[in-house]
This record gives sequence, structure tokens and C-alpha cells, in this order.
Amino acid sequence: MGVQMKTQDLQINQFMLKNLSMGFCDRILGVWCAPILVGSILVAFIIFSFNPALSQEKKGDPSFVAVGAGSFDFNRKKDDGLELRIEYRSGQKFMDTIFKPFGAVGYSPNDHTFFGGGLLVDMFFGRRYVLTPSFGPHIYSGGNSKLDLGHKLQFRSQLEFSYRLDDRARLGVAVSHYSNAGLGSKNPGTESLIVYYNHPLKLK
Repeated sequence: MGVQMKTQDLQINQFMLKNLSMGFCDRILGVWCAPILVGSILVAFIIFSFNPALSQEKKGDPSFVAVGAGSFDFNRKKDDGLELRIEYRSGQKFMDTIFKPFGAVGYSPNDHTFFGGGLLVDMFFGRRYVLTPSFGPHIYSGGNSKLDLGHKLQFRSQLEFSYRLDDRARLGVAVSHYSNAGLGSKNPGTESLIVYYNHPLKLK
């Protein structure tokens, strides 16, 4: 009886470890994880383009330096590990639109580095909460036998949800997707889960 119970416990533990090791998005959304993330960002851009009142810049919001840390390749876990980021997020609108430019550097010690930029839009829900979709091209360097993203040019799609502090700083969490959009012979893509602190550079 004791041996049987130990065997059952071992099987249960193996089952739990196997499921915990599966990608978070894969377990919930399956192969649709990345398309749903990218699609959500595109839909958000479209909706708020036609409803600019929701993207009105709150009084006092400046440019930001954003620092982030989190999990690289957290979904499929082919080469999961730490990812660090630093970004500059301009407070100035791009060509008098609702969009703002940003520049970003991302680095994973697993030999993945990203340099790039793009456009973002801040969508305010009340005074405290901000949803920030962003999109932009990045130059990719690195790759290994576990994960090679297939091309030097990658496109980062990201959705970030932040809490706005009294001094205009923000604390947020973001899910992002890197993809070469089919430019390479292979396009495995990868997802990152990042916690951000957005430090205001100046007050208006």
C-alpha cells in the first residue's frame, strides 16, 4: 500500500511539473496566444484613434525613462530566462497625433539583445490607470541552439497596464511579443513578461 501511494504521489508530482513547465499563454490560449496579443494591440490602436478623448494626456504627464525586468520567453520556454530593459518614452506627440515615440534596449543573458523604437499611445481609465499599447521595429542580435528568432529585424508588440502615482511615475506590467513577421526562413517568435517602473523626467 505504501509503495503504491508513493508511486501515485510521484505520478502526480510529475504531472504538475509537466503542466507548470508548459507555456502560460499556451495553456490558456494555445497557438492563438501571439495572434491574440498582437490583434488586441491593433484593435486598441484603432479604437482609440477614433476616440481620442480616451487618450487625452493627463495634466503633468512628462517624458519617462522606463526600466524593466522580467521573464524572457516565458510562454513557450525554449530559452526562458531574465530580460532587462531600459526605454525612453517621449512626452511629445508624433506629428500631432495621439501617438508618442519611444526608444528601447532589451537584453537577456541567454544571448538575446534588442535595439529599437516605435510608437505608443497612453489610454487613461480615470486618474490612476493607464493602458499603453506599443509597436515598433527592433534590431536583433544573438540567438543560440535553443532559440534563434530567425532574422536581424524583429517587431515588438506590447500591451502594458500601469498604475499612476502622485508624482506621475508609473508602476506597470507588460506582455510583449517579438516576431520577424515572416522575413526569415523561420519565425519562432517569443513572448516576454516585464515589470516596469516609469520615472518622470520633468513635470510640465
